[in-house]
Amino acid sequence: MPDLPFQFTLPFPGLIPSKYDGYIQRKLSSLRGQFLDTAAYEQMLAVEDTLVYEVYEIHRPEVVGEILSGISIVHPGRVGQEFFMTKGHFHTVLETAEIYMCLKGEGFMVMETPEGETCVESLGPGVVLYVPPSWAHRSVCTSRQQDLVTFFAYPADAGHDYGTIERQGFGKLVCEAANGSVEIVDNPRWNKP
Repeated sequence: MPDLPFQFTLPFPGLIPSKYDGYIQRKLSSLRGQFLDTAAYEQMLAVEDTLVYEVYEIHRPEVVGEILSGISIVHPGRVGQEFFMTKGHFHTVLETAEIYMCLKGEGFMVMETPEGETCVESLGPGVVLYVPPSWAHRSVCTSRQQDLVTFFAYPADAGHDYGTIERQGFGKLVCEAANGSVEIVDNPRWNKP
């Protein structure tokens, strides 16, 4: 028997889906090695294993033709001068694209190809971002008081490759400058492919 159509809502102000199948919490401890300032990271972690981001997923069978979707919520905060972010990933099926729509907050999507080409796009309410096939991506929250909330959708058979980013990082970092503005800087620890 075929699946039936379904719907869910994203009620304000929290934007947590009215129904979801998966819930992921990523705390500071799960981002070891991803922030440039390792001393600041260890100092923060010694005080508290802070919740950095959450993901609410609407699961579908992991087969061609299905679309997985959900909500990503990156909380405000910094490690040293670097803003809180998601782990970032390639898709296991590298030729997979993904769509994001920012619903709340401010931030950036840091993206990179396997060959090392980088791109950083701003996110704000109403911005729709297309991440092309073969681009790793990471959401970064630059709001000082507000969560960065995005809706995402991608083919359900895409999978996630977090390991590549854990090993090499991204070429660009999103940081707070001395004057309080946001700046995109080169990552001196980047292991360029």
